[in-house]
Amino acid sequence: MNEATRVLLDESRIPRNWYNIVADLPVPPPPPLHPGTLRPVGPDDLAPLFPAELIEQEVSADRSVAIPADVRDVYRLWRPTPLIRARRLERALGTPARIYYKYEGGSPSGSHKPNTAVPQAYYNARQGVRRLTTETGAGQWGSALAFACAQYDIECEIWMVRASYDQKPHRASLMRVYGGTVHASPSPLTEAGRRVLAEHPGSPGSLGIAISEAVEVAASAPDTRYALGSVLNHVLLHQTVIGEEALEQMAAFGEVPDVIVGCAGGGSNFAGLTFPFMREKLAGRMDPVIRAVEPAACPSLTRGTYAYDFGDAAGFTPLLKMHTLGHDFVPDPIHAGGLRYHGMSPLLSHLYELSMFEAVAKGQTECFEAGLRFARTEGIVPAPEPTHALAEIIAEALRCGETGEPKVLLTALCGHGHFDLNAYDRYLSGRMEDFALPRDRIDAALAGLPRL
Repeated sequence: MNEATRVLLDESRIPRNWYNIVADLPVPPPPPLHPGTLRPVGPDDLAPLFPAELIEQEVSADRSVAIPADVRDVYRLWRPTPLIRARRLERALGTPARIYYKYEGGSPSGSHKPNTAVPQAYYNARQGVRRLTTETGAGQWGSALAFACAQYDIECEIWMVRASYDQKPHRASLMRVYGGTVHASPSPLTEAGRRVLAEHPGSPGSLGIAISEAVEVAASAPDTRYALGSVLNHVLLHQTVIGEEALEQMAAFGEVPDVIVGCAGGGSNFAGLTFPFMREKLAGRMDPVIRAVEPAACPSLTRGTYAYDFGDAAGFTPLLKMHTLGHDFVPDPIHAGGLRYHGMSPLLSHLYELSMFEAVAKGQTECFEAGLRFARTEGIVPAPEPTHALAEIIAEALRCGETGEPKVLLTALCGHGHFDLNAYDRYLSGRMEDFALPRDRIDAALAGLPRL
């Protein structure tokens, strides 16, 4: 395989199981807490929002969870996805490193998000749910869930963060094409949205606010449930199809990664790529450096606090032990809308505390420069979110050029940027800026953390 550019697996190689890293951890993660009793939440607490199968997956300690045949049948529309060696980027950088990327942008909605949207819609349909509500930042999750709901004849109602709703109108159009209903958040349709608009009429919104709106509506209707695109354990579980395929494909190349890099906002893309490799690392079969990259404008891992906090702005969710900037934190309107979340996945936060991976933060101008270099060599225009990982991959490859180390670098290109060309135009015209996040804004938001 030394001369190959990509490895494509047959449909028969679509993983049959999702991998649950909780089974292999030396210390179990802290449980979510009920905000009223401060006791661990139980299935009854989550039943108004999620079907029984997803609740079971959320708390499961089983190492392997079978993927339903019907879900695998929908996966066949785009899985397995290719693993590609970035040979042209390597030559342009003059690096001895070998760069590989797992490309998830060929899914129907153009990102990795259908990996969890499809099973979530499937389990809800089996329970007789007629409508799903959700939030979305950049729109990748919203369009993925709208697509998945169309497969199972479920209505889909989406609250899209206002900043991204204005920046990426065609993402909302795609959701409507799939049959979804889209609202800019904060909206006047919910009590949570009206409260924000009363205090901040021009609010750019946040994922925390949009979650509050979607949860409020789901909890008020018996035929409606809520679906989340990142953060929770069952979402990360579903995304492990990425890493399971990548393991097999790296072996076909005859390679073992030295460094694995992924972008991280809520954490689903990063976990999906890295968890199967962490399993191999825990078993002593490989020892890669694993690194998360987050936006400097919303740095929950690198500048946040590890504490119990609400997953949403209004305080409707259970308390989650996670790296957080505070549920009141409203990020600046950077173009990587999928990374504008105040907290990091509780499971990933726990792994970070166990020193199982590193984290760095980057400004958006460096990331868009990396996106351009990638597009002009590899031909794929990346979404703003994975440009964060690409910026770090390029930096690592250039370091290899200085040291002469022929490291093997792996990342996940989790979506294309066809709906983000306005952002690229802004960068190319010199109108993009990096948002310097002062410490006092973080401190002000953290002052609102729940007192346990």
